[in-house]
Amino acid sequence: MTTIHDQAMNYVYQQVLQRLLSFFSRAERTALQLMIQRLVVAAGGMERVGDFKVMSIQTGTLDSCYTLALLRAAQLSIAGRAPATFQLRVATLRLSGTGSTALDNIHRSNTALFLYDDPRVELLMVDDREVLPFDHLAPISEAGRESNRLNLLMVGHRRGWNDPLDLWDDGYLTTAEFYGQIARWNGGVDVLINSESPRQQKQFLDGLRRAAQKAGLSTSNYGITGFEMLFTVLDDLGSDYYREFYAGHKHGTWRPVGQFEACRRTTSLAIHDMVVGKLDERWPLLTEFLGVQPDEMTVHLSDNEYVNPLIAAHLRGLQASFVAGHSYEAGLTEYLQRALVMMRRKLVPERICELALESFGNPATRAEQRMLAAVEAQKTLGLTEAQLICLLFAPFVNQGAGLERFLRSCHPGMLVAMPDLHKAMQGYQAPEQVVQWMIDVSGLPVGLIGTLYSMRPVAVEDGSVADRLSGEAGISVDDAQSDGAAMIGERSAGH
Repeated sequence: MTTIHDQAMNYVYQQVLQRLLSFFSRAERTALQLMIQRLVVAAGGMERVGDFKVMSIQTGTLDSCYTLALLRAAQLSIAGRAPATFQLRVATLRLSGTGSTALDNIHRSNTALFLYDDPRVELLMVDDREVLPFDHLAPISEAGRESNRLNLLMVGHRRGWNDPLDLWDDGYLTTAEFYGQIARWNGGVDVLINSESPRQQKQFLDGLRRAAQKAGLSTSNYGITGFEMLFTVLDDLGSDYYREFYAGHKHGTWRPVGQFEACRRTTSLAIHDMVVGKLDERWPLLTEFLGVQPDEMTVHLSDNEYVNPLIAAHLRGLQASFVAGHSYEAGLTEYLQRALVMMRRKLVPERICELALESFGNPATRAEQRMLAAVEAQKTLGLTEAQLICLLFAPFVNQGAGLERFLRSCHPGMLVAMPDLHKAMQGYQAPEQVVQWMIDVSGLPVGLIGTLYSMRPVAVEDGSVADRLSGEAGISVDDAQSDGAAMIGERSAGH
């Protein structure tokens, strides 16, 4: 019965492979053969490929779904010509910002590629540092949501009030820790597949360096700009990237305990040079075969998978109106200008640019957009508008050096309570209503505010502010403003 079952499943897998290959161009088929060769060499030869374990990180983005399709094609191609093929671990990190669309895309891709119930494939997800079987219907745990919220706040507050916010830097830190731990789980893996372009690798490592500095971690090995030494960097950061923030506080450990290798053997295997063709050429494979349903505007508007464009635009508006002394609308315009420059230089279809203009540049819907963004921030980040504004001012670090500025700008009625606020941040007794106000306005427990109070702001030196704000290296602020203003002007003139 087992033999009959295995023969039947092998037939099914070969049918899946043939249908998958029918969506590949000639260039993609050639790239697939080169990828197979690279995997076999990394395994030490075809006779050892059956003991070789490969890991792919699945986020539900177009790129990660495409990479998974390539890997599955390689796995099934080897299975058709050799006694055994490599093992595949597909791992997903559950973040608060990971919506149902991304999870559904992962599930549909898994189903189309017949990954479920294939003994050669592990489908995993990590929620609040716990490794679990992948389940696209399971909501993120409350503990995971709270952990993500606190991580975002603690990393975000470790800055000077007039420094760039880089709100999603905690995403780099959490993802890097996830890479390091999931590679050691349950016997570990041999290679992590890296399909990111050199620019994307540099962006990730720059973001990780910023976040690591804010978390008080050593970044001595950060001369690298690519993933070839990724695991060396991750090992240098330790096993708990948030230890400086939560020392003495309750903080989740990686679980199941005892199932993580003490010594990891994993290396990074690059395949970005084998990812051929343009996004629009992959559209039939992604949508017809894998069943991916992307939000096209979000795909093109953000160059960073951690960033929610709606919240990012809202944050720029709040920063302009509360910190810079301009209007909320001026902040939105600045965000849109930079985004449009990035999109145009990436040759994004004009209809997507028009959609962005309609979403963020239409004065008639601006009030509604602001309300929707505030609701989205509360839903995905667990932060109120007041807490986002507090984060913009970063008033607690450096013994509360920015507290008076924050109070004068946003809460003048609390100026009389400044001595009590400082007492509470130092761990002394303070009036209950003052303590509760601090909790409400920051979203943090008093103990963690005290941790920030004892820390100095981190001045990060890793590239221009303009590059990070625009989301595309090489676009200056002046270029973004002039080019973007021209585009908006064209729209206003009816062109």
